[in-house]
Amino acid sequence: MTPDSMYSLSTCWNSHRHTDGRAMLREIRDLGFEVAELSHGIRLSLVEGILQAVEAGEIRISSLHNFCPLPMGVTQPAPNLFQFSAEAPRERDMALRHTLKTLDFAVRVRAPLVVLHLGSVEMKDYSRKLKGLLADGRRDSAKYEKLVTEACEKREAKKEAFVERVYDALHKLVPEAEARGLRLGVENREAVEEIPFESDFGFLFNEFKTPVVTYWHDTGHAQIKENLGFIRHTIHLESLADRLAGFHLHDVQAPARDHCPPGTGMIDFAALKPCVRPEHLKVFEFSPVLSVEEVRQGVAHVRGLWNGV
Repeated sequence: MTPDSMYSLSTCWNSHRHTDGRAMLREIRDLGFEVAELSHGIRLSLVEGILQAVEAGEIRISSLHNFCPLPMGVTQPAPNLFQFSAEAPRERDMALRHTLKTLDFAVRVRAPLVVLHLGSVEMKDYSRKLKGLLADGRRDSAKYEKLVTEACEKREAKKEAFVERVYDALHKLVPEAEARGLRLGVENREAVEEIPFESDFGFLFNEFKTPVVTYWHDTGHAQIKENLGFIRHTIHLESLADRLAGFHLHDVQAPARDHCPPGTGMIDFAALKPCVRPEHLKVFEFSPVLSVEEVRQGVAHVRGLWNGV
């Protein structure tokens, strides 16, 4: 294991403009990456080229982001297309079925880990309203505080059944992942409605003590939650460091524009370094609108600060 082998670039940056999976991965390799993450925008038409690139040893795959590849007929990134938390049994079944397909694809491309979104509590979209008030500079207003209180109360009142369905899905997925030699990375999310909320990660990891279930830290999502006033980014990361498997790395420009190049936004990546270990996967997850030069600069910013890990 070398430092270079633990830094990866997600195909969410470039999959949309490629019709050949091999060319897509070669573009990432030509930027200096030995490894890539296959993100949730991988169309079925890209699979053959991806397998060719992996078999030829042109690049290795660090991780997959569920659902990968996309279900038949779906052509746009859709990580929340089916949710483990859904009230409808058919949707939960589809979420499990396509996650198992992702696990199988991970084995085919020799990836060690699959990143998961777990679902959400079905309730009013408070996150959108809070972001709107934040953008208007009204975070300290009485209206903002009232909305935060209401969102938290509604989520806590409704979440039990949704969380139980998520746990039920994970109990089914853990032995499937273990049998394939894979780990599952539970990603932190940016919305108040999504599962797990930061204060619930401890309960999740108490339920799933197996090393198969790990924490996946998305820097942009954590920063948005801090901007909204729900967490302190560094403290949250420190609290889950013992279960941490890796990162999605991107910056946030105020108040909530994420997937920006590190160094162009609000995140203090130097402050996160004490939690970073050489064995952690570090995946840059960039917006498709970024130029090659912006990608290079963002990567250089983090690697300069995290030198040695």
